[in-house]
Amino acid sequence: MNAVLQARETVDATVPSGVDLVEYYFERGFSDGLPVVPPTRAKIDDIVARLGGDPAFVEARIAPRWGDLTREVLAINMVMAGCKPEYAPVVLAAVKALTDQAFNLNGVQATTHVAAPLLIVNGPIAREIGMNGGCNAFGSGNRANATIGRALRLILLNVGGGWPGDLDKSTLGHPGKYTYCVAENEAQSPLAPYHVEHGYKPEDSTVFVMAAEAPHSVTNHISNDPEGILDTMCSAMSTIASNSAVLGGHIAVVLGLEHAQTIGKHGWSRADVRNYLFHNHGNRFIDLAYGHRYGKVYNRNLPRYYKREDDTRIPIVHSPDDIHLFVMGGEAGRFSVLIPGWGHMSTPVLRAVEGGAAGDNGTECVGGACAL
Repeated sequence: MNAVLQARETVDATVPSGVDLVEYYFERGFSDGLPVVPPTRAKIDDIVARLGGDPAFVEARIAPRWGDLTREVLAINMVMAGCKPEYAPVVLAAVKALTDQAFNLNGVQATTHVAAPLLIVNGPIAREIGMNGGCNAFGSGNRANATIGRALRLILLNVGGGWPGDLDKSTLGHPGKYTYCVAENEAQSPLAPYHVEHGYKPEDSTVFVMAAEAPHSVTNHISNDPEGILDTMCSAMSTIASNSAVLGGHIAVVLGLEHAQTIGKHGWSRADVRNYLFHNHGNRFIDLAYGHRYGKVYNRNLPRYYKREDDTRIPIVHSPDDIHLFVMGGEAGRFSVLIPGWGHMSTPVLRAVEGGAAGDNGTECVGGACAL
C-alpha cells in the first residue's frame, strides 16, 4: 500500500493499546530512518487549520511518483518530523518552490548525484519561529531547522516515492538528505539580506531552494582584505571534482560572519563579491580534458563560445548571477563554506512565504531564465 495512504489509514484507525508506536511506524515504512512522532488527530488538525483548512485540498504533486500532497498529508508528515504548527507557512512555501517546474524535482529525486534540496529562509519568519543562522547553522541543535528540513524529506519519501534504491538512485547521497534547512544571519550580517538583493522588502519572508552538495569548508585565517578571502573561495570553486565544473549551473557561497565583516569593512557590496568570484575562478580547459590522455573527449555541456584551447579558463558558473551569496555563522572562526549545485539541470527558486512581493505567485527563478 502507498505509504501516504497507510499514514491516513493509521490516523483514522485505532492502534491497539500496548503497541510500541515508534517501532510500529518503522514497520509501516513511514520513516526516514529515524524515529517519528506519531501523528495524532489533534496535532494534524492544528496544522491543517494553519494551512487554511480543507484537509483534502491538494497543494502539490510530488515527483517522481507524483503523489498528491493534500493539506492533511502535509500535516501528517510535519507532525512525524517533529514540526510545530507555526512552521507550516515555511514548509508550504518550500514545497511550492520545490515543485516549481524550473527546480526539476523529478530529476533531483532520481539522480545518481549526491544532490539534496537545500532550503534557506530569510525574513522575519525565521526569527519568529526561532531558526538558526548563527553558530553551527548547518549542524544540530535547532528544532526549527531540523524539523522543517526533515518534513520536506519525509514528503519527498512518502509522497514522492524517493526511497533509496527505488526511485532515488543517488550513488552516495549526503547527510543533507535527512534535513538541509538553515536561515541567513541577517541580524549580524554587514550585507543586505539575500531576499532584499532580489527585490523583496526586509519585512518580507522568503524561502530559497537549490539542489546542492554538502557544504565544503573554506578556511582563511590570514587575509584582512576582501581579495584574500575571496581568492580562497575561488580556490574552492575552481575544482574539476564537482558537477558544476563539467555541467555549469549554480552554487551557493556562504560567508562566515568574520569573513563577511572583513569584506563589509572595505565597503564591498554583494555584487562586488559575486563579480570578483566570477572573474577570478575557473579551470584550465586542458585540465577538464584530462590532458587528452583519454582522447579528445569534451564536455558537451560546455558553451560553444568558450575556446577549446589548453590554457583557456573555463568557469564553473556562466554568470555572476549563478552565484547565490549568503552570510551565516557564529562570531568566532574565520571560516566560510562553498556549496556546489547539481548542475544546469535545476534552477534555484526563491519564493515568498504567505504571498510575498515578487509577482502574482511570489516565485522567482534566480540565476536563470524562468517563464512564469
